[in-house]
Amino acid sequence: MKDRKSPFIRQYVRASRSPWDDSSTILLLADVVDKQTLEMGFTNYIYLHRDSVGSVLGISISQQLLAANPEFSERYLEGIEMYAFLLIHIEEITKFCGLFTAEFEQLFMLKPNEYFAATECHWLDILENT
Repeated sequence: MKDRKSPFIRQYVRASRSPWDDSSTILLLADVVDKQTLEMGFTNYIYLHRDSVGSVLGISISQQLLAANPEFSERYLEGIEMYAFLLIHIEEITKFCGLFTAEFEQLFMLKPNEYFAATECHWLDILENT
């Protein structure tokens, strides 16, 4: 995974346009143009932004997804808004990350379906206890 380029995880080579001091992103959702070549379209996307030690800073979403979810304030979400947005799209995210199961498992030590089943419960708890 270290030596090949992947659309799933990206280490920055120049400064991000996000409001955070992030150094990498994980692509949680994008339009799949071609499953065989893993060609992506970026009309609908969700990126998870992480700092230099891998801590989650927030997510960025496409203009299209923001327009489809007007209850959210902006394209860069963190905290409660981030969890709520991810929960709304958890099925799509799980399916998309399944295209990168090996890479996902190297990062999170679980397959996408197992990871998101567990995180769904955790994220719901966060939202309910806020």
